[in-house]
Amino acid sequence: MTEHRSFLSADQGATKSRRFVFVLLDKFSLLSFSSALECLRIANRMSKATLYTWTLVGEGGDTVQCSAGTAFKLDNDLGVLSRDDTVLLCGGLDIQTATTRTLMNWLRREARKGLAMGGLCTASYSLARAGLLDGRRATIHWENQDSFSEEFEDVRLTKSVFVVDGNRLSTAGGTSSIDLMLKLIADDHGEELANAVADQMIYSSIRTDQDTQRLSVPTRIGVRHPKLSLVIQMMEANIEEPISPAILAAEVGMSTRQLERLFRRYLNRSPKRYYMELRLQKARNLLMQTDMSVINVALACGFASPSHFSKCYRAHYQTTPYRERGARGNQTTRLSV
Repeated sequence: MTEHRSFLSADQGATKSRRFVFVLLDKFSLLSFSSALECLRIANRMSKATLYTWTLVGEGGDTVQCSAGTAFKLDNDLGVLSRDDTVLLCGGLDIQTATTRTLMNWLRREARKGLAMGGLCTASYSLARAGLLDGRRATIHWENQDSFSEEFEDVRLTKSVFVVDGNRLSTAGGTSSIDLMLKLIADDHGEELANAVADQMIYSSIRTDQDTQRLSVPTRIGVRHPKLSLVIQMMEANIEEPISPAILAAEVGMSTRQLERLFRRYLNRSPKRYYMELRLQKARNLLMQTDMSVINVALACGFASPSHFSKCYRAHYQTTPYRERGARGNQTTRLSV
């Protein structure tokens, strides 16, 4: 790669560097962490100045494994920080287990200094468990949103790729770390430097906090039919209290029979069956990712009785909700990355 001119003026060149403290939790997502770190490294290179420094810390201060099994040597244990530090927790698999009492106590203590704290990927869960997202907007990977919203009612959960709410930061995982870091770099040193960093990463479409993390419904289902997409959006937004096919059809100006034909043609299933699969998918997420009782999971997914829920669940997943919950302890993927 060729050398580039400095993006800093003489005055900016004297700016004090900003330190990021990456807290690597057990089974953290390597993609989320490395995406954030590389933005800082490239910003330093492009500016020809040490704008950013970083350190890797974690409980015990020894080594920690990412979700891919690679071990990382930590610089330090969870210690005392400066109020100018920015803390970024890096989460991934099995975030509940990684969120220890020691970690939460440390987060609360350091947060009292007023420093900025963020959660990458599933680490928003850790901040929320420590009570540091109460009353704040936040985001987390889409696959974990159902369980998060059930457990943390005081957090204003969004579907954005990243969220900055005061001194609290959060990302949805994956490459959304890049979008967050580019915003921070732009805020610190201007959009020209942030754009230069994006160019170096071959990152051609910078997202903002207004962008949502999941693909659009037409892209996800592979069908571009506006009325079908609208009906599916209504289904996804009304899991706890399902809407009847007749009302769904009326909302998009169709008859129930026309809606039935539309689903059969494009998705090879009835509207009722598709809706049931959405509800069962959410139920499975809640069973695998929370400690909610099976009865409460059933109610949260629109089932009036545990017996009906169990019957539908068995038909779809070839196991019962109770066995699914019992098998959870043997899973290593309670939360996604």
